[in-house]
Amino acid sequence: MSTALVILAAGKGTRMNSDLPKVLHPIAHAPMLEHALSAGRALTPERTIVVAGHGADYVRAMMAEIDEDAEIVVQEEQLGTAHAVAETRDALSDFDGDIVVLYGDTPFVSAETLQRMLAARQSADLVVLGFTATDPARYGRLLMDGNSLERIVEYKDATEAEREIDFCNSGLMAGNAAQMFALIDQVDSANASGEYYLTDLVELARADGLQVTAVSCDEAETLGINSRADLAEADRVFQQRKRADLMADGVTLMDPETVYLAFDTVIGRDTIIEPNVVFGPEVTVESGVFIRSFSHFEGCHISRGSKVGPYARLRPGAELAENTHIGNFVEIKNAEIAEGAKVNHLSYIGDASVGAETNIGAGTITCNYDGVMKHRTEIGARAFIGSNTMLVAPVRIGDEAMTATGAVVTKSVEDGALAIARAEQKNKPGRARKLMDMLRAKKARLSKGAE
Repeated sequence: MSTALVILAAGKGTRMNSDLPKVLHPIAHAPMLEHALSAGRALTPERTIVVAGHGADYVRAMMAEIDEDAEIVVQEEQLGTAHAVAETRDALSDFDGDIVVLYGDTPFVSAETLQRMLAARQSADLVVLGFTATDPARYGRLLMDGNSLERIVEYKDATEAEREIDFCNSGLMAGNAAQMFALIDQVDSANASGEYYLTDLVELARADGLQVTAVSCDEAETLGINSRADLAEADRVFQQRKRADLMADGVTLMDPETVYLAFDTVIGRDTIIEPNVVFGPEVTVESGVFIRSFSHFEGCHISRGSKVGPYARLRPGAELAENTHIGNFVEIKNAEIAEGAKVNHLSYIGDASVGAETNIGAGTITCNYDGVMKHRTEIGARAFIGSNTMLVAPVRIGDEAMTATGAVVTKSVEDGALAIARAEQKNKPGRARKLMDMLRAKKARLSKGAE
């Protein structure tokens, strides 16, 4: 049976107090909408439709980056969840299969839970996702009779006995597309909010003699986001899960609570990560890497056996081969560091390539920007770059070449050559004492004048 994902993402999110649509606010460097999509992809859907409303152009632009095959349907008036799904009717006019309704602001529903919902469709016409709430509060309650879902009752309409029920409605639903649209046609807005609710489908389906059931998931999967506080809590939940998954896969986190991970962070087993390390988006770390404290990574790849940090920064385009050493206060950007190379201290390597087993001395800078254009530096294998060398790009340092300490290199250096590019040192006997005597006398005159 084919599957279509319908993701409801039209809400303004007033409590976010933001110009950005709520579903585009990030959790671990990825919009919450992408988190919801990630689980849905496990169903290998034939179609993905996002129902946008407020800020639809922003949602469309983001979806072009996340999933260019997804379709955007705009809900011009937000008249309720059933109305939102109804807006997809034309887009799904040629679709014959199941619809799974997700929410863009409920990002943590797992792929396994969605698969169980579809499995339940084998014996039920309509499947609702529920959860057992620690504090049911004002959630809608699911009234079950064995495996049969009799109805969903909203808190305000529930009796005291019904309010004691802790099996609650998440809002997610799955069913045959044609049947769901037929049921939606029967939904009315005769309620306090004047909206068309998807929850009404349960009673309408039972009235039509259809089988309705509910699948249960962990409460944490149903976390909804309506405010900045909720967003922070969602990020905390994500970090806890991601850290636990990494440790279960063989990664050592010395102080897990201080390691911040991105949605797409990949780290191989036997990697050791010290405290206070931040992973931005698009970072891959292979096995057996040692990452020291206070390092920051984004858009980079670190190969096995490498050592990085402390206080290292790898920016987009940084590519470290096996067994490289990147030390304290080193920044790498858009540069390839070949196997066994070392950049151990206080250096900036940008728009460059560094050859195998090359040593970059402390304070080395690739001067890659002329104020308008970026230029590239190429450093060969087994080269030795002396401390405090300025490499003014574009420039090439050959294999086994050297630069003298304090050199300002503006011309390429051939293989095996030594580049010395600094002013000649001249020593003036006795001049230091004379200069200091003159400066002290000047200071004394100034102090006396100030009095």
